[in-house]
Amino acid sequence: MEKFTQESVIRMTWHTDGLLTFTITRPESFRFSAGQFARLGFRTEQGLIWRAYSVLSSEYEDTLSFMAVLIPNGQMSARFQLMQEGDAILLDKTATGFLLPHRFVGGTDLIMLSTGSGIAPFLSQIGQPETWQRFPRIVLTHCVRYTNELIFNQWMHDLQNHPLVGDYAQNLIYIPITTRDHENEWLHHRLPETLKNGTLQQAAGFSFKKQNSRFMICGNPAMVDDTFSALKSLGFSMHRNKLPGEIIMENGF
Repeated sequence: MEKFTQESVIRMTWHTDGLLTFTITRPESFRFSAGQFARLGFRTEQGLIWRAYSVLSSEYEDTLSFMAVLIPNGQMSARFQLMQEGDAILLDKTATGFLLPHRFVGGTDLIMLSTGSGIAPFLSQIGQPETWQRFPRIVLTHCVRYTNELIFNQWMHDLQNHPLVGDYAQNLIYIPITTRDHENEWLHHRLPETLKNGTLQQAAGFSFKKQNSRFMICGNPAMVDDTFSALKSLGFSMHRNKLPGEIIMENGF
């Protein structure tokens, strides 16, 4: 029995030349937890190619949405550039990943730290009522290079009308960050620096404390490592099953 299903691309949105969100059909048997990723693939003349992408949609949705940042000369990126609505795409039957907020012990504030496509698992979680029931206050940061890469601003604005989590929307603190585009009033430093110099706490409007604060990090490997080091220097520690801590992290795909 094959370990994947063949799905169809329903919708595609190009936000920039290298930034794409797309939606595919979801088989009834596919299950995932908000925060996990799924492997997507294509058939080529050389065989199958695969790559993992965090699911952007929430658990109850009938379709599956993803976000892709295209990489020059990347195999998957080349396929995405040619992809059109109605095309076939392969979906691994098994989702995986441990970027799950229910793994934390204690805490009242969930601080989500993301760059690029690393925001995808957090949007999936924000759409889940269970996340809000576990953490009454959520901070979501999205660090990108340019303002036009902040593609979820409207999504944040519309959250108040969400049928399942709209009542919680007022408790979301959304903090966009741009590192190269200073035309708007965003923070302008890499995420690790905003932690070190205190500007992220200032933007959030409250202090991060070991007793209350829980951090989830997702993005490019350099950002994940540097942000973890910055949090560690502030007294926070990695969460492990046998040794509860305040940080869970995962490289973005």
